[in-house]
Amino acid sequence: MPEFKDQLGHHFTFEKAPVRIVSLVPSQTELLYDLGLEDQLVGITKFCVHPFHLKSTKKIVGGTKKVHVEKIRLLQPDIIICNKEENTLEIVESLQGIAPVWVTNIITIEDSLEVILQFGNLFNRRTEARKWIDKIRFARQDFEAFVKNMPQQKAAYFIWKNPWMSAGCDTFINEMMKLNHFSNIYEDKGRYPEVIIQKIRIQGDPEIVFLSSEPYPFNEQDAFEVGRFTHHAKVIFVDGEMFSWYGTRLVKAFSYFRKLHERIS
Repeated sequence: MPEFKDQLGHHFTFEKAPVRIVSLVPSQTELLYDLGLEDQLVGITKFCVHPFHLKSTKKIVGGTKKVHVEKIRLLQPDIIICNKEENTLEIVESLQGIAPVWVTNIITIEDSLEVILQFGNLFNRRTEARKWIDKIRFARQDFEAFVKNMPQQKAAYFIWKNPWMSAGCDTFINEMMKLNHFSNIYEDKGRYPEVIIQKIRIQGDPEIVFLSSEPYPFNEQDAFEVGRFTHHAKVIFVDGEMFSWYGTRLVKAFSYFRKLHERIS
């Protein structure tokens, strides 16, 4: 009987490839779809918006932080896909009596590629997984050549307000910032530090401030508020999916980053 291991080191055995899948991670729902597993997806979250039509064809079982356990139970899944950051330990433990719970832990692009490979093996989609891995690696190499001679720019990436919170170390967002030659002024303050916006110049005086489209809906008033305390920094609204979604979204992200640099320059 084949044995598999998730990124937290949990071991699983399956007599055959799991057929009924519940995904509680939006970016991984997109990945499963792109691997050709749309028919096997039976349950998703309300935040699983890509591709859009899944919201009308699959059972919505809650969000990423709060799920309807009984709805999931009634779907009789063979496997439930979670993520260490996006889903809580409480959710994982509450679902383990229903089906095997596979947990990913993605901080780097290599972690993301590992998950694609794992899903390819687990769901018998090896050829599709290899194609996507090759696409991502090629796009990454091409983008790295594009930014190779660009100078490092000090930046801050905000994900929340009241309190203001930024992306810090050991996050996928920070990895994307480094890839783009953006030096995160809050990298040494923890994973998602709370920030006193009035002290942003003292804390690192960024050249660029990013306001993400998710999870907080920043607006022009927020940009004006940031600008009051940075003076010279460029305040830019960015697509949060491109910085925080892993999996097959990465191919689109590299194209997006090129356009972002054009906007900045």
